Amino acid sequence: MMDWKLILQLVGITLGLLYLWLEYRADIRLWIVGLIMPCVHGVLYFKAGLYADCSMQLYYVLAGLYGWLVWHHAPRKSHEQALPIRHTPLRWIAPLVGVYAVAHLLIYLLLVHLTNSTVPFWDALTTALSVVAMWMLSRKLVEQWLIWGVVDLITVALYLYKGIPFTAGLYTLYTLLAVAGYLRWRREARLTAC
Repeated sequence: MMDWKLILQLVGITLGLLYLWLEYRADIRLWIVGLIMPCVHGVLYFKAGLYADCSMQLYYVLAGLYGWLVWHHAPRKSHEQALPIRHTPLRWIAPLVGVYAVAHLLIYLLLVHLTNSTVPFWDALTTALSVVAMWMLSRKLVEQWLIWGVVDLITVALYLYKGIPFTAGLYTLYTLLAVAGYLRWRREARLTAC
């Protein structure tokens, strides 16, 4: 009989690969997969004691609904994507860093005081960065891929430490795809700006 970690990891990997392929292509259907995938990962992370990652899955569901609405209802010009891929405006960087810092501190304190987490700093770090990256994805900002790359690298080590190696393998692939996604979206943003 397969153990629960393996089953959840395999389902999560399948959904994760589909999600990433759709994200790479800037396909609105990524948000549909993004509503299912957090349910699977939420159970896996809870059972592995990654409480911030677990609670992050609720955020992913809400962010998925928000992202779908933004992409679906964006005004369209003829023959253009509803929401163009673009670079992060410089005026947004300080607020995004501020949101990250506050989220990291709050999540860290919650983990330290309310859970038995053995990795509160790293769990809070990846979760806070993911909050920012997910919002940036909803706005089709190129630099979201850079943040995901950092999250993915840290997550690989964290998941290996927590004994979920197949999901760590998925995040290794995510790291490589974050580089490819960044290069593709940067190229798309340059074409859109012309």
